[in-house]
Amino acid sequence: MVALVRGVHGLHGDVRVEVLTDRPEERFAPGMVLHPEGRDDALTISAAIAIPDGPGWRLRFREIPDRTAAERLRDTYLEVVTGPDGVLPRGAYFWHEVIGATVRDVADRELGIVHDIYRIGDAEVVVVRGEPFGEFDVPIVRDVVRIFAPQRGEIVVDVDALGLEPRKPPRSPTPPRPRRRTTTATPSNAAPTATAEPEAVEEDRS
Repeated sequence: MVALVRGVHGLHGDVRVEVLTDRPEERFAPGMVLHPEGRDDALTISAAIAIPDGPGWRLRFREIPDRTAAERLRDTYLEVVTGPDGVLPRGAYFWHEVIGATVRDVADRELGIVHDIYRIGDAEVVVVRGEPFGEFDVPIVRDVVRIFAPQRGEIVVDVDALGLEPRKPPRSPTPPRPRRRTTTATPSNAAPTATAEPEAVEEDRS
């Protein structure tokens, strides 16, 4: 993955992307071809510029003529086909290879599954969902991650280093208190029409 389409810009098909590559100047150079994740559709970059007032880049593709076509790319991951020169260095993985990996603690207790990845500065952060901690973030740094082996579907983390605490179960709603029936004042020689407490129901033994 080299980018995630976060939005559209203008009427001519420009898209704003989150950068997921360490080499945006190379990956986003005019003439480079990107593909929506898992598809063969070619997106040829005709113009690219780093956004000056915020993170990300703005890209324009020859195959995307207008805003309507660009809207269909929103929230789409973009990838580049790598040849022999694009082989990742040892210990590096594409994001789609990490998503779905099982995360465990050092005691081999399962904590959840990687559902998403995002970048903060130069570090990647995986989003994990599972019990007993619910959803939590794990920065891919040595102080936190003890084993990082997505090819085996395995990531081992130090829970203490993350400062995680088990998610508290939702409180059970307090049952409503039974309503008291209003006692009606009656003359002393008349039978009462209502009582303050419900009457007991006897079992029919006939």
